[in-house]
Amino acid sequence: MEEQQKSSHVVLVMVTFQGHINPALQLATILHSKGFSITVVHLELNSPDPSNHPEFTFVSIPDKLTKSQLSDKDIPGLVRSVNKNCAAPLQQCLEKILHSHHHIAAVIYDSFMFCAQPILNDLGLPGVTLCTHSALGLLLYHVFPQLNEKDYISGLESPELQALQLQRFHALSSQNPTEAGMEVGAAFANALKSSSAIIVNSMEFLELEVLSKIKQYLPTPIFIVGPLHKLAPTMCNSLFTEDNKCISWLNKQAPKSVIYVSFGSIVNIDKQELIETAWGLSNSKQPFLWVVRPSMDRGSEWIESLLNGLEESVGERGFIVKWAPQKEVLAHAAVGGFWSHCGWNSIIESICEGVPMICRPFFGDQLLNASYICNVWKTGLELQNMERGNIERTIKRLMVDMEGNYIRKRAMDLKEKAAFYLMEDGSTSCSFNGLAKHISSV
Repeated sequence: MEEQQKSSHVVLVMVTFQGHINPALQLATILHSKGFSITVVHLELNSPDPSNHPEFTFVSIPDKLTKSQLSDKDIPGLVRSVNKNCAAPLQQCLEKILHSHHHIAAVIYDSFMFCAQPILNDLGLPGVTLCTHSALGLLLYHVFPQLNEKDYISGLESPELQALQLQRFHALSSQNPTEAGMEVGAAFANALKSSSAIIVNSMEFLELEVLSKIKQYLPTPIFIVGPLHKLAPTMCNSLFTEDNKCISWLNKQAPKSVIYVSFGSIVNIDKQELIETAWGLSNSKQPFLWVVRPSMDRGSEWIESLLNGLEESVGERGFIVKWAPQKEVLAHAAVGGFWSHCGWNSIIESICEGVPMICRPFFGDQLLNASYICNVWKTGLELQNMERGNIERTIKRLMVDMEGNYIRKRAMDLKEKAAFYLMEDGSTSCSFNGLAKHISSV
């Protein structure tokens, strides 16, 4: 009995960036419900509050990061810093945990924390990679770069992959490769080779062809366990204070009339784009709920005067907050569209509520995600020109025109598929049972 107790101990190595915290803790909650004890090892920056999760043990490691680094568009540089700064502290931490528990069933680490895998190899512990991005991101950034040009081109032959325009993304990423980008890509690819399994927060019906292609080149078992936010719905680990007054405002709006606008937790936009966004929303005459983080334009004081002028112009038709309870907003009957930066969590949450999207990707996998939405699932429109007239027209196309009705129907079809996928005996349940069995047996 004692040995069984020890062997059910899982260590979760978590990167404390907003888009990574929730999926990691949701996964931990589900594994805990299946009988695993959980230790969460996390960066000091943005440390989670242990009192919110008394069922877990939390251990922090020094990371030498600053909040300003999280606002930088150089994601590969940030990831490289995380791994460089945290490798030695993580090894010491894992050795200490191993000494006190004697046995660890598995260490699940965020894909951004790939320095964990060589440490685990040295300690003789099984590692499992958690991808908080899509399987498509795994394919393009970590599988295809390992192929020669001939195999790469032949790998794009399926209709879905052609629709995704992956050759365009490949060309873009190959034009100006950074040292950090190449280093991070190679290190993660090496980590995958030793990982005992890969966990992806997605749904199989969304990425069937992509998953099939990954399995051609990668023998590692892949467990598709999403949508995690629906499986652990009480979890809320926001780094920002949610303004729930917007729900009262939504309660007063007509069904499917509101365009919800949020660009996530780290995106910065320049002054002119923010101005064009404001007046595009105003001129659309459509009710809107807009999330404007104080740091969205690197703290410029002029934002406040712009927003005050906008509120005077639109009156009760618009509502502006610093942060919103997004899952509750997307589930609200008044919300008929979501203008997003196309982060993966936002997309999964939108799909589950049947909300069509306006896509304004900024960098990284957001570009891939937007291609999924607009070219494969056809549940949204891409906004390429950030000029107020074009913004106004795009909002009307989605919210008012016949084109929007077709897109909304496609979004509702995906919602129904997601609901079926989540049924008690559905694919997610089977995948989690397989994951639990894998962790117990490695």
